[in-house]
Amino acid sequence: MIRLRTTLAAGAGLALLLTGCSDDTSTDSAATSSAPASVADRQSPAYTGELPERPAGGDSVSCTYNASGEAARDVTAPSADDVSASGTTAAQITTSVGVIGVELDRAAAPCTVNSFVSLAEQGYFDDTPCHRLVTSPGLQVLQCGDPTGTGTGGPGYGFDTEYPENVYAPGDAQLRQPVIYPRGTVAMANTGRPGSNGSQFFLVYEDSQLPPTYTVFGTVDEAGLAVIEEVAAEGDDGSMAAGGGAPNRAVQIESVTVGS
Repeated sequence: MIRLRTTLAAGAGLALLLTGCSDDTSTDSAATSSAPASVADRQSPAYTGELPERPAGGDSVSCTYNASGEAARDVTAPSADDVSASGTTAAQITTSVGVIGVELDRAAAPCTVNSFVSLAEQGYFDDTPCHRLVTSPGLQVLQCGDPTGTGTGGPGYGFDTEYPENVYAPGDAQLRQPVIYPRGTVAMANTGRPGSNGSQFFLVYEDSQLPPTYTVFGTVDEAGLAVIEEVAAEGDDGSMAAGGGAPNRAVQIESVTVGS
């Protein structure tokens, strides 16, 4: 599940950080080749408090999806070769409270979009809850993508974080500085360990402060944001010690369909 903790970041005041949780104990790293520059040549952008410029993308990349933990549902990892790294793909998340339209960004996060599309096509997200709502000032998100509804489920494989983390030099102190994840962002939850992205994702319905270590792979349309805001207005049950809880108005994903 997503955990919240507070930290004082230099020059940024009180920021809320978000971390995914998993029952995975693997420490394997799942490297991808979708970074905008080689690790050796990578130079971090100047800190602005906002997300850095998105990479331009390219024709295709190779991805790595390593076995990681027990799968919450019986699915297979996506093809890892010749993965499209250009353009966008439309998706529709049909829920019990309304339709959430999203645009998936293959140029920014090809391996993440590749995984999301594969899971959607295998029915992995069908009849699953959005198990966590956070309404704290500075972090306002709805988290989904775990068929178990516990915040610990995943697809049985993991992969590395892409944009924005992969535009910074490894170990750069800016990776611990919060930036604004804008309203409408679709991003992946992770445990903070390399290769720990899986199936859980969160939808940002108001500007939120997070370190740039959560893959941004799409945007929510205005109609979808209105649906999420209606859910957020009813609050959560406060059941999670780290903050937030299950939405008081239950949100069940009925299906996820992906277009061209």
